[in-house]
Amino acid sequence: MQTRIIPPSELIINGDGSIFHLHLKPEQLADTVILVGDPGRVDMVAAMFDECECEVSSREFRTVTGRYKGKRMSVVSTGIGTDNIDIVVTELDALANIDFATRMVKEEKRSLTLLRLGTSGALQADIPIGTFVFARTSLGFDALLNYYQGRDEVCDLELENSFVKHMGWNPQLPAPYFVNADEGLWNLFSDVAVEGITIAAPGFYGPQGRWVRIKPADENVNEKLVEFRYNGRRITNYEMEGSALAGLSALLGHRAATMCTIIAQRAEKGMQTDYRPFVEKMLRTALDKLADF
Repeated sequence: MQTRIIPPSELIINGDGSIFHLHLKPEQLADTVILVGDPGRVDMVAAMFDECECEVSSREFRTVTGRYKGKRMSVVSTGIGTDNIDIVVTELDALANIDFATRMVKEEKRSLTLLRLGTSGALQADIPIGTFVFARTSLGFDALLNYYQGRDEVCDLELENSFVKHMGWNPQLPAPYFVNADEGLWNLFSDVAVEGITIAAPGFYGPQGRWVRIKPADENVNEKLVEFRYNGRRITNYEMEGSALAGLSALLGHRAATMCTIIAQRAEKGMQTDYRPFVEKMLRTALDKLADF
């Protein structure tokens, strides 16, 4: 079988040898990568590093690679949404597994550890603000994974069917999908986080059941989500990136997971706007655990 040479229109390499959007070069990427949404949060993580070897910024994508307790790590900002995760995960994989000189996939694959650390709103009333929720399963409302071959092989189809039936899923909406996080990462964080089924929504307002001036298509969506049960498990919280991270990483052979700090209580209609201390605690906790992983 002829080996594919990836054309310039499919894999764009900048004139300086960096990948198109992230502007990173292969040697600048560590095997352990922390993903955050806000570019400003990159500096929060980097300030905890013992040393920094490179800093690269392009649009909303900002990267710092350095060391924490002797372990080399990169922290990368993704911006908001699964569309940005499509860019980030694909380009991180290319940096790890494509020979930029030949434009061919390397024979020996490099597996990355990708941990997204974000903020989230809890759906269940017994999950207070400040809690860490680990998305042991990510639920995608975004449709991104449905554009890729192999989607069904990395998804929990029985869980998906049970959910669609429970919700009376609107056929005008994208097909939802469920992808599990890396089990090793769950074991690493299970002592500090609540186990979750975490929704990745394709928007902050209507797709998460919020009503400002336009009513959601299903005004009872959050009540239905709270009531859903599958083998004793429940849907815990909303965010906006984890499903694409879990799904693409599973297809590409990387370890991936999402852990979020709860800053909004949707059931109680509460919100903590001064959530920096919670986020700093989560970041430090994650760094300490990843240093020994």
